[in-house]
Amino acid sequence: MPTPSAYILCTSPRSGSTLLCALLRDSGVAGHPKSYFHQPDLAKWRAGLDLAPDTPRPDIFAEAVAQGRGDTDIFGLRLQRHSAPFFFDQVRDAHPDATTDKAAVETQFGSTRYIHLHRKDKVAQAVSLVRASQSGLWHRNADGSELERTAPPQPLHYDQTAIAQEVETVKGYDTAWEDWFTEQAITPLRLDYDTLSANPAATLTQTLNHLDLPQGAPVQPAVSKLSDDISVDWITRFKSETNA
Repeated sequence: MPTPSAYILCTSPRSGSTLLCALLRDSGVAGHPKSYFHQPDLAKWRAGLDLAPDTPRPDIFAEAVAQGRGDTDIFGLRLQRHSAPFFFDQVRDAHPDATTDKAAVETQFGSTRYIHLHRKDKVAQAVSLVRASQSGLWHRNADGSELERTAPPQPLHYDQTAIAQEVETVKGYDTAWEDWFTEQAITPLRLDYDTLSANPAATLTQTLNHLDLPQGAPVQPAVSKLSDDISVDWITRFKSETNA
């Protein structure tokens, strides 16, 4: 198997990808993985990469690779499931001779490895999504300070309907990734949120081994959990009410 020049972290929201991306970045050997192609819109891709509005698509890809490599030899990309269809459409359109998504990705980025980070407890994932949406706070730094906020603080309230809707959404994301892996004949490295959260260092070692990379510098998690007694209460209540 050729040495990879790129990797794609295939995931869905609230699965621990921010933690894993930070660990990979801070290792100093695995590039700077981010959601460079997050929104299904070329204009937003350009804006996120600080490119001019008329930058052509080949240069968008080139700039993403440059940023996603950092000072290393490998390009890291986080790809949320809801971002994937548009991304693959653009890569296929750029390489019309490629017969599969996988082939188009490798034509564009070189030999690519895949990682599937998911969360087994879909109720916990859904609760995390609902809570982040209500509070506007999506991530905290390791020291407890805010890392990502999308809206002013709002009072938290238990919402069974919203949680149920998110459970179905995140189940659909996992199903879509699994169908895509089968379709593309890809066997990804499979990682779970709970294992990552319990032992970040071991998960980082496993991931770097999958990418044929050295272990790099020892790192500490750069983000902290948002889950607390409120989250536990909502999870327990929802499972009790719905037999989930």
